[in-house]
Amino acid sequence: MSEKISDLLERAAARTVPVVRAIDDEQLGLPTPCGAYDVRTLAGHLYRVVLTFQGLAAKEAADMGAGPLELTGDWRGGFAGEARALAAAWARPGAEDGTTGAMGMPARTVGAMVLGDLVVHGWDLARATGRPYAYAPDGDVVAAVAAQFAELAPLARSMGAFGPEVAVPPGAPALDRLLGVTGRDPGWRAPARAGD
Repeated sequence: MSEKISDLLERAAARTVPVVRAIDDEQLGLPTPCGAYDVRTLAGHLYRVVLTFQGLAAKEAADMGAGPLELTGDWRGGFAGEARALAAAWARPGAEDGTTGAMGMPARTVGAMVLGDLVVHGWDLARATGRPYAYAPDGDVVAAVAAQFAELAPLARSMGAFGPEVAVPPGAPALDRLLGVTGRDPGWRAPARAGD
């Protein structure tokens, strides 16, 4: 991954922010491909991640165990603004250098982690709410996440962050392969609701 994390974050946010902005209040209770999270909890989790990783870019201490942010007020617009602030935080000189976080991980690895959350959770929310989420024109973002997540997968599984890998067909799109590594079924569909 040679491209700057901040540039990749801007491009990922450009695909995820519209998905978040389009979430209707009536959709907040819908299930998502992300385990026990519904749309409300997952959107709050992603919002919290975006805030937390701004501090990690500045080598500040972060509470990685903080729960999802409560979605109040103009949380959709707030998320959009904080996604921009996240990219700006990682664009500052030194953000990608050295180590950061309680685990003392390389800063670029930590930056790739939040990039991955924007991509994968963006897909989760899009799939849960019936929104399109195509990354085919921007393979560099997916490739950057896939490379880091392939290395982090054993640790992530041991911590419960990833589920067991889901096999995808040979020649599957890069995004599908990435989703499989994180334990997601790229073909996931929301369960039918009574009356549908």
